[in-house]
Amino acid sequence: MTVARARTRQARQIPGFRGELIAPGDDRYDAARAVWNAAIDRRPSLIARAHSTGDVAAVIRHTSDSGTQVTIRGGGHSTPGLAVADGALMLDLSSMKAVTVDPAAAVADAAPGLTWAELDAATHDKGLATTGAAIGSAGIAGMTLGGGIGRLDRLAGLSCDNLLEAEVVTADGRVLTASPGEHPDLFWALRGGGGNCGVVTSLSYRLRPVTHAFGGLLGYPFDHAAQVLHAFAEFAENAPDWLALYAVLLAAPPPLPSIPEGMRGQPMVALLAFSFGTADDHPERTVASLKTLLPPPAVDGTHPMSYLQTQQMGEGLSPRGMHHYDTAEWLNFLDGTAIDALVDAAARATSPRSTIILKRMGGRTARVPAGETAFWYRQAAYNLNVHAEWASGPPDAHRAWAKATRRAAAHASAGGGYVNFTAEDEGPDRIRAAYGGNYDRLIEVKAAYDPGNFFHANHNIPPAVAPQLNDPHSRL
Repeated sequence: MTVARARTRQARQIPGFRGELIAPGDDRYDAARAVWNAAIDRRPSLIARAHSTGDVAAVIRHTSDSGTQVTIRGGGHSTPGLAVADGALMLDLSSMKAVTVDPAAAVADAAPGLTWAELDAATHDKGLATTGAAIGSAGIAGMTLGGGIGRLDRLAGLSCDNLLEAEVVTADGRVLTASPGEHPDLFWALRGGGGNCGVVTSLSYRLRPVTHAFGGLLGYPFDHAAQVLHAFAEFAENAPDWLALYAVLLAAPPPLPSIPEGMRGQPMVALLAFSFGTADDHPERTVASLKTLLPPPAVDGTHPMSYLQTQQMGEGLSPRGMHHYDTAEWLNFLDGTAIDALVDAAARATSPRSTIILKRMGGRTARVPAGETAFWYRQAAYNLNVHAEWASGPPDAHRAWAKATRRAAAHASAGGGYVNFTAEDEGPDRIRAAYGGNYDRLIEVKAAYDPGNFFHANHNIPPAVAPQLNDPHSRL
């Protein structure tokens, strides 16, 4: 009997598992283990593709008893490749795609294998939306658990703020409902604490009416970069909640039809503005007022568009099959020192495909108390995301550039980075900082639901050590 057949036969003895099992040697194995980031090339011992919550619970009970390491794959879009590890069992949720939208209640019930493009399409048909990733191929579960920034966060809050309840399989194989009324401590931890407390098998989201927007891309030659970033920071100070606003430094933009021939392949700076105001808000006037702070753009791609079109603008810019590395920082302000440092870093990018992205935060996100969910950085003014992207070859120079770029703005830091943009090699101190002032509470909740740290293939929060009764300093 071959090794692959032996593993498959053994796995089929998992009580209650009815999904697909894919072992090394299976024709489907290489495609099933591949993730969005081509820099990740890992070989799990077995892939268990679940079709139901029962399948997930069966795998968790079996692997917990056997001591097998498990990784969880939803959309497979995690830049550090947390979905897959050498020698581990990959629990693959990508076939769990059910979604139900209740327009009257303005609620979507979604399975964890959905991508944001799939959920957006289902809700947009009903004239509704919730805050989701601007990259449609990203999975809904991982992004939500890490907080979830997107086009609508200033208007509607983060993805995790719009999570109404979740079904969760814990480390002992129990299936729990987490909500404000059931296991509220677990519900709190799921909203910003990453995948530390269990496997989420269903998510219910609050929706809001969103169908159209006005906006798009304003592009300028790179020698205008500092001027554009200063205007971005000035305008961002008083931007209305219904405006999503980004500044992007691109080493060399792809050959998009909207980019003039003379700028293709050349460094540039771009503003992305999406105004979701109602007709009474005159959203086109908001974008027009931004333009008055700058010379006429070389590229003006602003126009009325559907919400789906705003979400689709990022597609193709970071394609599957490229090598990726992300690092990030929450910033309290954007001053001249940070602007000069970021412009200089963009000019020295190690790959023409790398980008530096500044996103204006605030709005409704900032009006949620920092302790209400596990997501901490409510008051940060900006998210700085440094995204290194290259076709192939050694990663060291690209990673070093990304980290140095992030550190160049450290004087403006709110204290840490974004969980979903934290690299695996940044170390435990950076991971702890990503959870901010909620970290100590998170380790207590982790201890309650995963005391053995079974779920550790993530941006890990080790559980609090239970006090010993014979320790005079323990808390009783």
